[in-house]
Amino acid sequence: MRWQLKRYKPYYTSTLVLAGPVMISQLGHMLVQVADSIVVGHFAGTIPLAAVSLVHSIFMIVMVIGLGIAYGLTPLIAQENGRKNYAECGVLLSNSLWINLFTGIGLFCLVYFGSMAAIDHLDQDPAVVREAKPYLLIMSLSIVPLMIFSAFKQFAEGLGFTKQAMRITIWGNLINIVLAIIFVRGMFGLQPMGVSGVGYATLIDRCLMAAVIGIYVFRSVNFKAYLTRFKLFDVDLRRCGSIMKIGTPVAMQYVFEVGAFAAAAVLTGTIGANEQAAHQVAITLAAMAYMMASGIAAAATIKVGNNYGRGNFFRLRRFAISSYHIVLLLMGISALLFALLNQYLPWIFTKDTAVIGIAAQLLFIAGLFQLFDGTQVVGLGILRGVGDVNIPTAITFVAYWVIGLPASYLLGITLGFGVLGIWCGLTLGLLTSSALLYVRYRRVVVKR
Repeated sequence: MRWQLKRYKPYYTSTLVLAGPVMISQLGHMLVQVADSIVVGHFAGTIPLAAVSLVHSIFMIVMVIGLGIAYGLTPLIAQENGRKNYAECGVLLSNSLWINLFTGIGLFCLVYFGSMAAIDHLDQDPAVVREAKPYLLIMSLSIVPLMIFSAFKQFAEGLGFTKQAMRITIWGNLINIVLAIIFVRGMFGLQPMGVSGVGYATLIDRCLMAAVIGIYVFRSVNFKAYLTRFKLFDVDLRRCGSIMKIGTPVAMQYVFEVGAFAAAAVLTGTIGANEQAAHQVAITLAAMAYMMASGIAAAATIKVGNNYGRGNFFRLRRFAISSYHIVLLLMGISALLFALLNQYLPWIFTKDTAVIGIAAQLLFIAGLFQLFDGTQVVGLGILRGVGDVNIPTAITFVAYWVIGLPASYLLGITLGFGVLGIWCGLTLGLLTSSALLYVRYRRVVVKR
């Protein structure tokens, strides 16, 4: 073990230095929803908290489509940087901005004309639906500035500049929390806005973040060499196609995973509002831990993509293996904390003892699936670095929609195990995804 540690130590260190800010930045996106849940759970009550759960389940599907498409820029930037083709990076950024803008507008239309009508037909508590609809509309508006922010963020991170997006995200979240409390409670002479208040706070926060990161990228000396050929209106269909060729499958990977969890939330909502609120508490805590794994996966994509561009397959494999090692350690710690603190963590979100009791049971299962969730997202990150996205997309579909979700319905609804059965089905889906992606990694990367 000591020999292994010595052999991989430089790769652990390099990966963690790059991944740390990405983890915090990714966690920042998650903390927007965490802050919404905490503020609503404490200041508005169980029905509004269930409404937040329902909206997040629907909106997350829309959001990850956008984030997946935006992510198509990062491996291309990392590969071009590895080849020292710096000017090409700026051209890719200009094309990515237009792709993200139109994607954001399209996703808003999808929510406005689709999800707003569909939410009435999901067999949810009518009181929950009434609270959810205005919140969903406001959240859908925020997808446009989020997509602009993501274009600049993925550009900077693809070049290895990860700390700046982290700092912007931290400040953005602080502003979001303050505004959410003011709007929900109706402070400083404002009328209490309830659930809609957290939506307005998120919209304002994301507009500010998009403006700040754009100013940073264009003014920083770090990017001058990369922006020499940047022209906002220089749109090239070939380059747009290259971004979409990676971004679209990544978006589908996100959709298959998040969509399965969203469907699980809807299934839980058919059982009862307490179960749905408990699901929101447990899945939020699990998602916070997942952001650590997501940060490691993003670093793996950058490091693997960089070395793939240079043709250095020895270092590529070392970074891939070290990423697996790190995520297993972090997710193991997370699983242990969930098991030991399962009775206490739900109090962060709510004082309702019925919700807390259900959430405490779910956290035991969440502790187990953290290991599978972490290894599957790192496997996806490694494969994205070498441009392998189509087969992994098929794997995620099979794992979640052919195995995981049907198992959730069978255990939770048909056999009557309730929300615990639904979560056991999700765990089976994550296990399947993790195993199949590791097999794909061995075939594509290790044999190079």
